[in-house]
Amino acid sequence: MRPQLVELLAAIEQQGRENDERESDRVRKMLNLEPDTAKLLNILARSSGARRVLEIGTSNGYSTIWLASAVAETGGKIISIERSPEKQAMARENLGSAGLLDRVELRLGDATTIVRELTGPFDFVFFDADRTSAPEQLRLLLPKLAPEVFVLSDNVLSHPAEIAGYLAAVATLEGFEHTVVPVGKGLSLAYRSAGRIP
Repeated sequence: MRPQLVELLAAIEQQGRENDERESDRVRKMLNLEPDTAKLLNILARSSGARRVLEIGTSNGYSTIWLASAVAETGGKIISIERSPEKQAMARENLGSAGLLDRVELRLGDATTIVRELTGPFDFVFFDADRTSAPEQLRLLLPKLAPEVFVLSDNVLSHPAEIAGYLAAVATLEGFEHTVVPVGKGLSLAYRSAGRIP
């Protein structure tokens, strides 16, 4: 990763952290990934050759930049969904500063509605938004997943009650291996290889 991008990511991460310390309204918090979690996503996307990525929860684009820098190497694209116009505007500006806006299609609106309309196939899916609606989004995405796919979600250890429904849904997926990685706020990692599609 080029030094200018590393510096930009560090600045976005710091701004997000300072904003969240200041804000009491959860809606106005950036709630960015922990840097170690973001780095792991980047490594997984690069090493798997991900080319069609779906991110649910753009926020200010911090995690989106990590993913976009990975798919820039694979020739891939990202669809990233955000319901806040203000956060999406920040993400657009940050992606522009990173020189990665051409790798991302930003979608604004309700994630479940948008997921229902998407065609896929996706080979890398990252959930980092409303945890209670994630199980329904996962159900809608199942026929839109590539044979070989990563499906990930953050906040497993920080919000266990809220994400319990999602984890229960992941546990029933045929052909998937699943583990929780104790990095950052806890990352749920589910993987299906091409030979294990039911």
